[in-house]
Amino acid sequence: MARLQDPKEIPEDIGEFLAKFPPDTMFKMLTHSPSTVRPFIQLAQTLYTSLELPVRSRELAILTVAETVQCDFVFAQHVPISEEAGVDEEIRELIRDRDHTNPDLSEHDRAIIQFAAEVVTRPHVPDTIFSTARKFLSEREVVELLHLCGYYWTFSRICTALEVDLTQMYAQVSVEGFPTSNGVSAS
Repeated sequence: MARLQDPKEIPEDIGEFLAKFPPDTMFKMLTHSPSTVRPFIQLAQTLYTSLELPVRSRELAILTVAETVQCDFVFAQHVPISEEAGVDEEIRELIRDRDHTNPDLSEHDRAIIQFAAEVVTRPHVPDTIFSTARKFLSEREVVELLHLCGYYWTFSRICTALEVDLTQMYAQVSVEGFPTSNGVSAS
């Protein structure tokens, strides 16, 4: 059970903004900070609609961050999205087992997974892991991957610190982005 109750009142503009999305416990938790809920969700939308970092790489990183920081909420939410992005159950299990160097992972997948795990575990990414990631990522994609890891670390900590109840809202999110109330992806 979540540590915070649903807010008694939500500012009208925030309520209108959130009406574009399916109802979700996590969004209700975010409304306790009305000034940050919109930019937080808009950043998530940006991370799904405006990056050059390939969707499959994003999902590998998100799953890795979620597992590394022990956030079942984010991991579970991204199972269907990662499936759509081409991440199969075997790879998700390797991430769950924290088997980041398994030879069954492609060099690309190992590079993304190891990089993401290091970003949320240590203050510095070792040169070997950074240079391996650079074989597959442009400079822009490296920065985008860092943004993604930071966002999902924050999202995960909100979930774990507030003990947000697991929901299935994100099963409705496609790899193209968040749906709006009329079913069109938001950008």
